[in-house]
Amino acid sequence: MTTPDIAARRVLGACAALVIGTLTLTACGGSANATSDGKGGKDSPKASAAQIVISAKDGSTGASINATGVKVSGGRLTEVTMSVAGTQKAVAGTVSADGTSWKPKDQLDRGTKYEIDATAKDADGRITATKSIFTTVTSANSFVGTYSPDDGTTVGAGMPVSFTFDKSITDKKAVQSHITVDSSSGQQVVGHWFGDRRLDFRPQEYWKAGSKVTMKIALDGVQGAKGVYGVQKKTVSFTVGRSQVSTVDATTQTMTVVRDGRTIKTIPISTGSPDHTTYNGQMVISEKFTQTPMDSRTVGLGNAYNIPDVPHAMRLTNSGTFIHGNYWYNTGNPPFGREGTSHGCVGLADVQGGQGATPAKWFFDNSLIGDVVIVKNSPDSTVAPDNGLNGWNMPWSAWTAGSAV
Repeated sequence: MTTPDIAARRVLGACAALVIGTLTLTACGGSANATSDGKGGKDSPKASAAQIVISAKDGSTGASINATGVKVSGGRLTEVTMSVAGTQKAVAGTVSADGTSWKPKDQLDRGTKYEIDATAKDADGRITATKSIFTTVTSANSFVGTYSPDDGTTVGAGMPVSFTFDKSITDKKAVQSHITVDSSSGQQVVGHWFGDRRLDFRPQEYWKAGSKVTMKIALDGVQGAKGVYGVQKKTVSFTVGRSQVSTVDATTQTMTVVRDGRTIKTIPISTGSPDHTTYNGQMVISEKFTQTPMDSRTVGLGNAYNIPDVPHAMRLTNSGTFIHGNYWYNTGNPPFGREGTSHGCVGLADVQGGQGATPAKWFFDNSLIGDVVIVKNSPDSTVAPDNGLNGWNMPWSAWTAGSAV
């Protein structure tokens, strides 16, 4: 049996345990001044007023390679680090002068996992931190446009702005509306689609000499087709130099060079032979090569020629029409200016190596990418507008009809 004294001691022990438990709970529960609504009393530490936002959410995919960055409100950034996730490869970046934003120095890579860790401090010195691990948009789910002319270049008056996209574009309106082309001359500039991968811009007439053209590309995040988004965001400017238009007459076998409305030179040339005629029409110089190989097999003419060192060559069409120097012409041919003997190109007198003071060298040195070469009176057809940068052969009404906006 339990005696009364023993029973009393057990009750007192139980009460003591309850008191100790209560004190322990009170200590863990915080200040005795805690409010009933759970927000804490006057002695609770306050959260930092700085609020950090990383544009690419943690765990996200398809992040922008251009616009990804960090911003803070209610404070200033104290440290931001970015790296390729799982590696020691750091990504350089800069904090804005006011300390409220950070962005990578260079464009990010597509299809890459990155990590950003950011710390900020509010006006009272209270610190907050956050991080995000994310993956940028992949090549399979994005598109880019290769464009010409390049930023900072000086081009001829016939140079269009030309985009070639690496994916087929189904939402042409969305893509075209996010590319703007403006000229200091005030000329209206309209885009035209050649199929679903090429978009060119030009005014109704050639660019005004001396004008500055500015192209703004705002395709980052723009959906061009189902599940395919743009990744480009930049501004490109180029200058239009003097206006030079050279007219090749297949009847007289001469080329007349007109600069800013004044004839500066007439050059004897050789166009295509009766079996290999030269295209008619307005053609724009798209590339220049001091020396380049030409092989007839690449243009479907069998083994007609294979010349490893064609001098002073300038491309007029994608299909292989050039205006170039010719040092082999005088072998069995009449002098330049008598008849067409080429396989469709326009030839000018030159020497092997291209070092002499020849008509071909003069024309090469006095030509810009974007200059216009017009061929007339050839028995061939007019060059197709999309064969090279030759949209000038399309009437303005047809050109504007090919715009998606």
